[in-house]
Amino acid sequence: MEPEVHLVRDTEVAVPDLAGWRRARMPQIPRDHRFEVVPDWVCEILSSSTESKDRRIKMPLYARYGVQYAWLVDPDAQRLEACALRNGQWRHLGTFGDGDIVSVQPFEAVAVELGDLWV
Repeated sequence: MEPEVHLVRDTEVAVPDLAGWRRARMPQIPRDHRFEVVPDWVCEILSSSTESKDRRIKMPLYARYGVQYAWLVDPDAQRLEACALRNGQWRHLGTFGDGDIVSVQPFEAVAVELGDLWV
């Protein structure tokens, strides 16, 4: 289930494919689909029908509300793009491909084998 993130209650709503919060910022998960705490991390799964919206509409929206990290995952290209928000702008952390094993913010403590994502 995709989280419905209410950046401004019932006015500015985003629905990332995946989102994550640090426990200190969200010690309890809401009982319904409405999340009113801005995520620390979002992930958008790109497709030919969503890529333009994800890049041109959602990424600036996430930056405006202070989401600290964003990943864009393209299953067709077997690619992960990682970004971090710095001074209100997205900073590119790297683009990683099929055979890469990555440890990238905000999950730098974990090694992710990207080949496992495309299986």
